[in-house]
Amino acid sequence: MDMAKRFTLPEAQSLIPLVNRLLLEAIRLKPDFDRAAGELAKMKERIHMMGGSVVDRPPFVEVKERRDRASKGLRQAIQELIDLGVELKDLDSGLVDFPTLFRGREVYLCWKMGETSIEFWHGEEGFRGRKPIDQDFLDNHKGDRTQ
Repeated sequence: MDMAKRFTLPEAQSLIPLVNRLLLEAIRLKPDFDRAAGELAKMKERIHMMGGSVVDRPPFVEVKERRDRASKGLRQAIQELIDLGVELKDLDSGLVDFPTLFRGREVYLCWKMGETSIEFWHGEEGFRGRKPIDQDFLDNHKGDRTQ
């Protein structure tokens, strides 16, 4: 049995401020993580080239701790989205989906950072197949709780 949470439009819409905050936090941390991970890789390569001896340990430890802090915050923000039942589709653009049922089949309420509200939905075709939410959709979609 599929255990994905399904949302009504009002339920999903009510989560947008929280989802937006979590996305902003993850987007803020991602460059820190990428930068520290890159520095760490270069340091490891230099250590390897010098025969495996660690020449200057404190900078290595500092960069590793920076990477680990950013990683922890990034994982935490993404896990909170997952725990809400939101599907993160693209972190860089802030694209998320909220599963819902439309006429008995699973589809997705689609929201992207910067949009003021959820105004589109799509099936398995994804973002490119977004359709405007119309009255037919409003009348025939449902979440987990009966309306």
